[in-house]
Formats: sequence, structure tokens, C-alpha cells
Amino acid sequence: MSKALNGHFTSREQARNVKDDLIAMGLPQENIYIEVDEQVIRVMIPSEERREIEEVFDRHRVTY
Repeated sequence: MSKALNGHFTSREQARNVKDDLIAMGLPQENIYIEVDEQVIRVMIPSEERREIEEVFDRHRVTY
């Protein structure tokens, strides 16, 4: 079952770095949505991958 994990970023560079890291760890690009106006990055993930995504958010200081 897939769930969305939302993170709030403070800069476009921060969002871009998070996206790059998520893609590098094998997450499909089409599962990552960046909403610039709301400063939200939304990641559609299987439940079992949530901890890995949270680690990337933590590394880039993205709050969720």
C-alpha cells in the first residue's frame, strides 16, 4: 500500500537536493512532487520504505 510523506522545505535548492537523493536511492522520479508555492515536497512511497525517506528528509533538514 502506498502512502504520501510530505516534507516542508525552505529553499528550492533544499528541495532539489532531497529529490536528487531520493532518485539516487532508487525512488522513481514520478513518485516525487515538489509544490514550490506551498514549499512542500510530497513523496508517494510503499509503507515499508517510509523510514528511508525520513532519513533523507532529516539529512536535508526538511520537516514532516
